[in-house]
Amino acid sequence: MGAVSRKASVERATKETSVAASVSIDGTGRVSAETGVAFVDHLISALGRHSMFDVDVKAESLDGITHHLIEDAAIGLASAIDGALGDRSGIRRFGHAAVPMDESLAEASVDLVRRPFHRLDLPLDRPEVEGVPAEDLLHFFDSLLRNLNCCAHLSVRYGTNDHHRAESAAKSLAAALREAAAPDPGRGGEPPSTKGTM
Repeated sequence: MGAVSRKASVERATKETSVAASVSIDGTGRVSAETGVAFVDHLISALGRHSMFDVDVKAESLDGITHHLIEDAAIGLASAIDGALGDRSGIRRFGHAAVPMDESLAEASVDLVRRPFHRLDLPLDRPEVEGVPAEDLLHFFDSLLRNLNCCAHLSVRYGTNDHHRAESAAKSLAAALREAAAPDPGRGGEPPSTKGTM
């Protein structure tokens, strides 16, 4: 599996946004995030740093609507991760992490089988977090999970600070992805599935 290059780049261009994203699964956690939305950049940085994926996301709004920009940045990032995972042979497949951030605790469980399902539980109290509407933050995570092409459950168990809730969610997802995407030497490069394919 070491000879396989687990990298992918995607470009997504619509009348609303222009997005370019690249991911290297076997990276060092190097991140460049330029969406024009500081807190979204912060979440993408946390995701890359703690998954140890190298991530580069550049997103530009063409219609001036922040909702479209945040959604398409998440779709581009998720699509690049999906592509970089390749056929998913020889990986651990399952990952789980519970990550605290001060008073908040988030938990993520992922199965990198290509059978999409996701559940998101991210309670936010304030109408906006760091200048981003709460509904757009929820949509960022929803769009990310929806387009990873895997089974993912992400929930914030508790917390009182919305910044911490959202950031702990990103970090727990990152840690779970890091575990699930890691090579499993015992598999000899075979798909981790009784079906023989992921």
